[in-house]
Order: sequence, then structure tokens, then C-alpha cells
Amino acid sequence: MKITVVGGGYVGLTTAVCFAHLGHEVLVVEKVPQKVELLKAGKSPIYEPGLEELLQEGLKNKRLDFTTDLKEGLAFSEVIFICVGTPQRPDGSADLSQVEEVARETAKLMTSYKLLIEKSTVPVNTHKLIKKTVERYIRDKSIPYDVASNPEFLREGNAIEDFLKPDRIVVGVESERAKRVFEELYKDFDCPIIFTDPATAELIKHASNSFLAMKISFINMIADLCEKTGADVKLVAYGMGYDKRIGRAFLNAGIGYGGSCFPKDVKAFVKMAEEYGVDFGLLKEVEKINQQRPLKFVQKVKNVLWSLKDKKLAVWGLSFKPNTDDIREAPSIKIVELLLKEGANLSLYDPEAMENFRLLFPEGKQISYAKDMYSALEGAEALLILTEWEEFQKADLKRVKELLALPIIIDGRNIFEPSEVRALGFEYYCIGR
Repeated sequence: MKITVVGGGYVGLTTAVCFAHLGHEVLVVEKVPQKVELLKAGKSPIYEPGLEELLQEGLKNKRLDFTTDLKEGLAFSEVIFICVGTPQRPDGSADLSQVEEVARETAKLMTSYKLLIEKSTVPVNTHKLIKKTVERYIRDKSIPYDVASNPEFLREGNAIEDFLKPDRIVVGVESERAKRVFEELYKDFDCPIIFTDPATAELIKHASNSFLAMKISFINMIADLCEKTGADVKLVAYGMGYDKRIGRAFLNAGIGYGGSCFPKDVKAFVKMAEEYGVDFGLLKEVEKINQQRPLKFVQKVKNVLWSLKDKKLAVWGLSFKPNTDDIREAPSIKIVELLLKEGANLSLYDPEAMENFRLLFPEGKQISYAKDMYSALEGAEALLILTEWEEFQKADLKRVKELLALPIIIDGRNIFEPSEVRALGFEYYCIGR
């Protein structure tokens, strides 16, 4: 099939390279010319395992191309995936101006049938607003079109596999014609395809992300109780996870969730419910617990080291999770801000996210960026672990101890086994254990 993807960001680019990998012809419409040039050269503007390789594969096989021209994109295919940004407004609601722009400009340029597919995360009933916009701006009222919802469920760091081997595919359609397009598009996928109305599909996305965020906040709440009682939160989660109704995923205690999805989607879901007169107090508490995690971690650091003024601290991990360079809503941002206010000097290291972090925290009197994880440790009075990168889990702890001025590890992600680390002579402080 021929497919047009509007928006070359995280979701759009992953969608495009994966469909091209599966044999479809894909044209990506991206407004930023510099980004288009970068992508045409086979360079990915974001770090995601496997993405750049599939980008280069698609270009080499001539199944993938990029343009800044929406008119060209609409002429290319009748299947239009809308993958533009829906950033958060100050009140928590989603800014849908980019979605509206795509709908408006598409309506003006349409000369034949188009299937407009919401791939971006949008509030329930956004499909109605898209339809209203198309009706308002379309020049020839006789041209048929459909609007559908096909939300993405991609985990950063695992997006390629999530797209190619999904748990399920959710599709919200209102016509048999649109349904047939999706049946053809996804015929080779070995997973359930759930056909619903568009409003239900839109809600499934928000409900799923909010439920997972709730699991994380729940286990963090339990971790606080474990610390007070001497219980082990990892074993609590392990015991809970064997219950098939609960499952083990997203029960890792730590410094809280971050990224471009969970914080934004929970806030948007709460705001959305308010607009319909429904009280989502449960999700407000989920958000409150998450916002407290960085503060509690810094308090733990202060409890261990007393005064932080002029103390050098090594920080491993800046991205909100491993296998990504994404620092959006990362707990590390708030933790670093709080440590700097306390007067600490920080030596920061992350395998992929340092360039992005530098934009927020330039190198200066209190901040330096290390060339590798071991050089970050030299002379530091404690090591703080904020992201569970695999290379940190495989660290040579004897070397870590030699490089640190004091053998202290404060682990916000529970990547080590406490008894093993303490047996090497470390003071080891973790979450809920």
C-alpha cells in the first residue's frame, strides 16, 4: 500500500520506517526543512534502538521518502496518518492546534477520497472536531472521506518491536470502507485487531497509559511503607506479579515516571474528565505521588550526606528511561535542580541524553559532563543512579569503589542487590528495600 505520514517526530518516524520495512511505500510530510534533509541523508534526529537502521533500509529500497509539501503527501496516498505533536497546555489540556492545521489544510487540498487517521494521542471526540474542520474547509462537498482513530502504544526504547509485534491493534472507524483499508493494512500482523468506534479507540489510549502510570505510583506508595517497616518492595512486587490479574510489568519502585506520554496523558485525562463533569480524583493522586518522588529522593540524599554544599556528587542517568535520549519530564531534571539549590557540584553522565540535558543545564561552576561513567566518579562523595541503563547494572563495582572519595551509592532505580553491594564495603541506599 501507499501511506502518507504527516509529522516526522517520534511516533511519525517510527510508524513510517516500520511500514516501509513491512513492504509499503511511505511518504513522510515534515514541516522543518532541516529535519527533512537530515532524514533523507539517513540520519535519525532521535535515538531509538533500530530506528536509524530501518530508516536507511527504507531509503535504500526506495520505499521511504520525505517532503515538506503536504499537497505532495496527499497526492501520494489516500491513507493519511496524522502524527503531529499534541503538547500540554499550562492547564493540563492537550494543544490540538497542529492536528487542526493538518485537518484544515488537508480539506483545502483534497481532490479525492482520503482516510484521515489519528495516530497522535488526542482527547476523546477529537475525531468529531477533525470532521467538523474538514466539512468547513473542503472545497468540493461531494468528495468522500473518513476519519479514524488508530492510537499508538509505543514504549520509548522498545518502539520498533512494539510496532512490529504489538499486543493488540486498536482501530476506531465509522464506515466499512475505512475498516477494509485497515484490514488490508494490518493483514500480516499476528495479534488481535480491535475494531471500535473512534471515541472508544481514543479513550483506550488514555485509559491504558493512565492505568500504567497508576501502577507505578501504587508501587512507589508501597515502597515508602516498605522503608518504614523493613519490608522489601522488590519482593512485594514479585509476589504481586504472579497474580495474573495484576501482572509484574510497571511495578518497579523508584523516582517516578517521566517521558512524553505518562505525565502528559494523565494530566490530559484528568482535564478531559473535568470538561465532561467527571471527577478523576484517583488520577490526581497518581500524579501527586509521582511529583513527590524526586523530592523524596533528594531528601534521602540529604539524610545520607547531611549537608550537600560544595560536595561533589556523581550522577548516572539523565534520560527518563534507558535506551532513549529523551529527557522530557525526566525525574532527573527536578533532582538536578534541587541538588544545585543545595549547593552540590554534579558530575553527570548518560549514554545518550547528555546533549539534550546540556540544553537545560549548561556546563558551568556546579555542573560538568563526564566522558564515560567511570570518569564521572572521580573524587565524588556519592554516586546517584537515576536511570537503569544496562551498562550501569554491569558496572565494575570494585572500580567504582576505588574512584569514589566515599563508598556511597544512592540508587533511585534499585539496579543492584543490596546484600551484594554492601558486602563489597559500600553504603548502599535504595528505594523501598
